[in-house]
Amino acid sequence: QVQLVESGGGLVQAGGSLRLSCAASGRTFSSYGMGWFRQALGKEREFVAAINWGGSSTIYADSVKGRFTISRDNAKNTVYLQMNSLKPEDTAVYYCAARRGRFYFASSDMSDFGSWGQGTQVTVSS
Repeated sequence: QVQLVESGGGLVQAGGSLRLSCAASGRTFSSYGMGWFRQALGKEREFVAAINWGGSSTIYADSVKGRFTISRDNAKNTVYLQMNSLKPEDTAVYYCAARRGRFYFASSDMSDFGSWGQGTQVTVSS
């Protein structure tokens, strides 16, 4: 399994931007599809965005479409989540997750992801 470490969270005003990073250990990062999920206080974890192993397929939750962008750099074993036009409702702990296998389509199904990071807090003030 791959080990994942998120970074880049913090406090930002509404309308601002943040970029989250997720660094993966191991030499097989390019064999994994990647995803970002989030969990707000008192709510269930939800899908945010995902990307396939090569970066050719991406999907987004409707709530972040047009504002967030997921990307990856396989040479750096890192996946990113660029978050623009942030809203207070984006406040949550953001988790990076890995889905083993070179599937063409990215997945939004949490059960497809076998490795998870520890999460990074994003707080958007109004």
